Amino acid sequence: MDLATLAGILFSGVLVISAILLGGSGAWFINGPSFMIVVGGTMGATFLSYPLGQVLGVFKIVMNVFIHRSQSTEKVINMMIEFGRLARKEGILSFESKLKDIDDPFFVKGLELAIDGVESQAIKNVLTTEIAYVEERHALGAEIFVSMGSYAPAVGMLGTIIGLVQMLMQMEDPSQIGAPMAVALLTTFYGTLLANLLFLPIAAKLRTRSKEEIFLKELVLEGIMSIQSGDNHRVIEQKLRAFLPKGKAGSSTEPAPKEKPGKGGA
Repeated sequence: MDLATLAGILFSGVLVISAILLGGSGAWFINGPSFMIVVGGTMGATFLSYPLGQVLGVFKIVMNVFIHRSQSTEKVINMMIEFGRLARKEGILSFESKLKDIDDPFFVKGLELAIDGVESQAIKNVLTTEIAYVEERHALGAEIFVSMGSYAPAVGMLGTIIGLVQMLMQMEDPSQIGAPMAVALLTTFYGTLLANLLFLPIAAKLRTRSKEEIFLKELVLEGIMSIQSGDNHRVIEQKLRAFLPKGKAGSSTEPAPKEKPGKGGA
C-alpha cells in the first residue's frame, strides 16, 4: 500500500475518532438512517450523472490510490540510454531479445513499433494517442470523485432538512425529538466527513498519479523518438534530463571520460 495514503487515512481517522471519544460516547455518532441517506443519495446522484460502466470502472482506477508501484524516472532514463547505445552498436532489431525484461507495456509498444520499421511520425502519433486516452480516462476518474465530494455534503444537508421536519412535526412530544434531531445533525456530519476525508482526497491523489504516469510516458516517447532518429546515447541523455526539475537535470549516469594530455603538454 502507498505509505502516504495509509498515513493520511490513519492520521485523519485517529484524530476524528479521538475527538469524538473525548467528548462522549462514540455510539452517539452511529445512526443507520443518516448513513443510508448520505451514501444512498450520493451514489444515486453519481449514477444519474455518469453512465453505469464509467462509475463501476472508476473503482478499478481508485486502486492506484492505495496500491501503486512508482516507476523510477532515473531507471527509465538509464534504460533509454542503454537502448540508444545498443541501437548505435547493433541496430534496432537487437531490441527484440530485450523486450521480455521490460515491465512497461507502453515502453514495449514503442520499441516494437521501432523494431517493425514504422516511421517516426507514425510511432509518435500512436503513442501520443495512447497518452491522450490514458490522460482522459484518469481525468474522468478524478472528476467522478470530485462530483461525489460535492454531492455528499449536499445530500447531508438534505438529510438535515428531513430530520428537522420530523422533529418539528413531533414538537408536542419532547421524548420523540431525539431521534429526528440525530438524523438532522449526523447526515451533515457524514456528508462532510465522506467528502473531505475520502472523496476529494482520492480525486486529488488520482490527479497526482495521472501526472506522474503521463510524465513517464512522455519521457519514454521522447526517448524512443531519439533512438529512432539515431541520436548518440549522450544526446538522448541530455534530451531526457531536460524533462527533470532544475538541479536533477545536470546529473549524469556515467562518469565523464578523462581528457587525454596533448603531446605538447607541460
